[in-house]
Amino acid sequence: MRRYGWVGLAALVCTAIAIFGCDTKPGSDGKTGVMTVGIVFDTGGLGDKSFNDSAWRGIERAVGELAIRDMRIESGSESEYEDNLILMAEEGIDLVIAVGINMQTALKTVAPQYPNVSFAIIDGSILDLPNVRSLKFKEEEGSYLVGFLAGLMTESGKIGFVGGQALALIRKFEYGYRAGAERARPDVEFLPAKYIGSWDDVDQAKVAANVLYASGADVVYHAAGRAGLGVIRSAAENEKWAIGVDSDQDGVEEGYVLTSMVKGVDKAVFQTIQDFLNGEFTSGEKVYDLASGGVGVSEFRFTRGDIGEDNIKLLEDIKRMIISGEIVVPSTEAEYLAQR
Repeated sequence: MRRYGWVGLAALVCTAIAIFGCDTKPGSDGKTGVMTVGIVFDTGGLGDKSFNDSAWRGIERAVGELAIRDMRIESGSESEYEDNLILMAEEGIDLVIAVGINMQTALKTVAPQYPNVSFAIIDGSILDLPNVRSLKFKEEEGSYLVGFLAGLMTESGKIGFVGGQALALIRKFEYGYRAGAERARPDVEFLPAKYIGSWDDVDQAKVAANVLYASGADVVYHAAGRAGLGVIRSAAENEKWAIGVDSDQDGVEEGYVLTSMVKGVDKAVFQTIQDFLNGEFTSGEKVYDLASGGVGVSEFRFTRGDIGEDNIKLLEDIKRMIISGEIVVPSTEAEYLAQR
């Protein structure tokens, strides 16, 4: 692939993502030659109000506070991941952020070809390359909390889950959620989970949620990226509860999102950029858990009155028990079944 100057690369990328826009301005101090961070989004893209948007907030914070330069590329399909990563690396961008586990294969191919470029992948696990940092999260811990709340709040005694893809990563959300709900209400019925095979098919996620609500669930948790917006719309139309994910989605349908399992992707992205600037970038895994604030729950902006302060205090107790190790949260089906 031939090399492009900065202006040429910017024009090429903007052509590729014209519908989404492009930002190639320097950082806040206006200097040239400052650090450049690139971000390649997965197919959910900007505007998902979830995973990708959270990663972008980390970039925006770094632009504002650390005076970096940024470049972004949207991915229309998984087949574009490798080319998009190469496009960033060919320009010699200092640090490239790959958003999502589905970029893992592409990054394993690209990173060894560009040893002078540093990469970070969110949720992927690449441990054998010296220029790649894997940003991992204890999603099961945050999911246990929202599951506990679902168990407290369900009136029908039935709850549900909608996942984007049936990956081990998303199973962590499911089994943490199940275990938390059963802690609050041992007789809770967990309806068969719905995996829709997509991060961006909002309509399909809405159909899946409609089935769960029609089957008696009154709380449905989603871990489906942009597609999960369909679950929240379904909750509002059925006048039931949804639980959001990754970002604080409580305001998507005010009063119908019980809470959101907030995942600190923005924090992880910002800290990775900061580490790079400070000469402290390391490869391997960096794990964000409940104790470090890497996962948690939203602030109940529209549902605090429904939940009640007593239940919120119970949730705080559960949080302390997870952090102390008194509660060990399952992340797989085997771990979940072993605890029952």
